[in-house]
Amino acid sequence: MSTPGSPPDAELPRPVYSTGGVAAASAAGIGLAALITLTIAGWVAAPHDAFADEIAELLQGAVLAWLVGHLVPFGTEGAQISLLPLGLVLLPGILLYRSGRWLARNCEIVRLRHVHRAAVAIAGPYAAIAGTLALLARTEAVEPSMVWALVMGFSIAFVAGGLGVLRQLMRDKQVSPSALLDLMPPRARSLMVGALASTGTLVLGGVLLFLTALAVSMPEAIDTTRALGPGIVGGALLLIVQLAYLPNAIVYAVCYTLGPGFALGEMTVVAPTGVSVGPLPLFPMLAALPENGPAPVLSLGALAVPFIAGALGGVLTQRSAPDVVSEAAPLWGFVCGITTGITVAAFALVTGGSLGAVRLADVGPSAWQVGLVAALEVGVAAAVAAWIANWWYSRKLRLAGVEPGSPRARETARGRRAPEPDPPRAGGLAVAETSLSVPKGEGLATVTALRPREEDEDGGSAAAGATTKTAPQGAPGAPPKGSPEASPDDSEPSPKERREARRRNRDVYRSDRVAERAARREAREELRAHRRAEKADQPSRGEVRAQRKADKAEKRARGERWWRRNPAEEDGDDLFGITYEAEDSPKE
Repeated sequence: MSTPGSPPDAELPRPVYSTGGVAAASAAGIGLAALITLTIAGWVAAPHDAFADEIAELLQGAVLAWLVGHLVPFGTEGAQISLLPLGLVLLPGILLYRSGRWLARNCEIVRLRHVHRAAVAIAGPYAAIAGTLALLARTEAVEPSMVWALVMGFSIAFVAGGLGVLRQLMRDKQVSPSALLDLMPPRARSLMVGALASTGTLVLGGVLLFLTALAVSMPEAIDTTRALGPGIVGGALLLIVQLAYLPNAIVYAVCYTLGPGFALGEMTVVAPTGVSVGPLPLFPMLAALPENGPAPVLSLGALAVPFIAGALGGVLTQRSAPDVVSEAAPLWGFVCGITTGITVAAFALVTGGSLGAVRLADVGPSAWQVGLVAALEVGVAAAVAAWIANWWYSRKLRLAGVEPGSPRARETARGRRAPEPDPPRAGGLAVAETSLSVPKGEGLATVTALRPREEDEDGGSAAAGATTKTAPQGAPGAPPKGSPEASPDDSEPSPKERREARRRNRDVYRSDRVAERAARREAREELRAHRRAEKADQPSRGEVRAQRKADKAEKRARGERWWRRNPAEEDGDDLFGITYEAEDSPKE
């Protein structure tokens, strides 16, 4: 029997759900064993009693650390601990990813659409294990949340295990990531690429800001470490804890670049508008915080990061799917900013929390403020950049003679030469080649270019030449395989011919634009002349007012008033009848 990380056995495929239970138990066991090892190492480095007296507490501490690695909050006497290190999620994530790949190698998963079944097969047992460990770790002083253990255990196992299964299936079936992305709708794919680019740019800006601040404050961090005096083993554990909290610090730096900043306790703030913090615990990473007062001037340059992220996301959003209607491009750019804002708000919600009941009861950024500001800043910059990029890409497609909605538009917008489609065949003969401006169906229909009347009058020599040029080898009317007419130089144009074709397309496009402008100019002149003629025929305002006064005077002379009916109408009431005559039906 093989285990996760080992090659599969030469036997029949295993059931998915039972194998998923084995994979979940293996991932949970390996992670728990690693944390038990670290816990015992810390116990050895600190002053301690006999091992037999503290073994139960050591095991409970390792189980609690395993739950913390899954972002499960826990309560103590009068306090709630929910500010958990985001970096510890890396350990169960890697183990579940490898378990997912092992499950895909040993089970028969026919299609990529069945990945969710394998992910559920891993996530269900893993959530049950997490809930059981939450019950075992409860003591009088510490009480983990069982509900959060079930939810986070299932979520992390579903995402990480599903990614492992998908990666192994793509490797076995030789499916590239680009081919997998091509299965998505073009607009959804472009929004995903733009949002990932914007979020990645924000994270990169946060990393640079935090590392710069830590490098400037490195002497203070060294002094704090010396004041703690952890020793060799304790220093290694302290370094691991700081690396686990590194993603939290990066998210806080991202919130600083956005503007709202973050808090380190009640009535505290660290933002570009100013810094106000109170006494903090001895932790070397906290040396990167600025001093109380105005924010450092150099840190204000980080406020440009959201706009750079928005510009990059807007350009990439329109690069893979240019819009035919230019007015829609800013809208999709703003949607990219909204998606980025939701992502950043989720990160802020996960990395914030509480570390006690008094001073550190509120630590981290405000999720709704960060999400709203990120959506506005990134969205506005992405909208402007998307409009400019869509204009540029649409212009490039028009000059290349490619329709914006065609399959070749994506490659042409990226500056690559898209492969020429194979000519459709009918009855063993290739159909005449179509021009680049003619849209071609994607396997649903065959589009055949029709020759103008002038070409038909020239004779059938040109048509025969086109048929001979595109006819396949061995078809009726095709040249012999070794003849000069069948040379590969005729099937693929040379670079000089391609340049000439592009130049002709540009000339035709420019001449069309000149003719279009001239037609618009003539239409405007005709419209102005028509309006001038209508204005000349209409009476002036004075004549209109005089006519109205004359009409009112005539009505007064007849005794008409606006509050009563016309006297001529009050003389009598006339009755009218309507008679319908029916024609006799024709006799049969």
